[in-house]
Amino acid sequence: MTKSKHQTGVTLIELLIVVAIVAILASLIIPSYQDSLRKARRADGQSVMLELSQWMERFYTENGRFDQDRAGAGVAASIPAELLSAPKGANTAFYNLAVANLTRETFTITATAVAAQAGDKCGNLTLTQTGAKGMSASGFSIDQCWQ
Repeated sequence: MTKSKHQTGVTLIELLIVVAIVAILASLIIPSYQDSLRKARRADGQSVMLELSQWMERFYTENGRFDQDRAGAGVAASIPAELLSAPKGANTAFYNLAVANLTRETFTITATAVAAQAGDKCGNLTLTQTGAKGMSASGFSIDQCWQ
């Protein structure tokens, strides 16, 4: 009676093939995942920008102007701190918000990308009192960055 020898275990070649397949899949999946994260963070930033814009409109309704209240105090001191970074309440901000171009009738909100969001294809985002949307990156449309 002869015993047949069966291979048990994995050969080095088989292991290398599996590692190569995993590496190829990871090289395809990781950039897509990072792009999805940037897109989600951009949506959070835009949401806070719109909320700050609504806050500015309420301020205008109460004071008749964007730049200062009825007592002459500047609007910057009145803006709630949670509206100056996005996402709200997070330990790590991906956008810092600021209000500029402040006059009696105008304002521009700028969301500056920071931390991991700094590499976003849309760059910094802007929103004016008229609802005009903008971005600092070139080569992309407003529709691509403001969805």
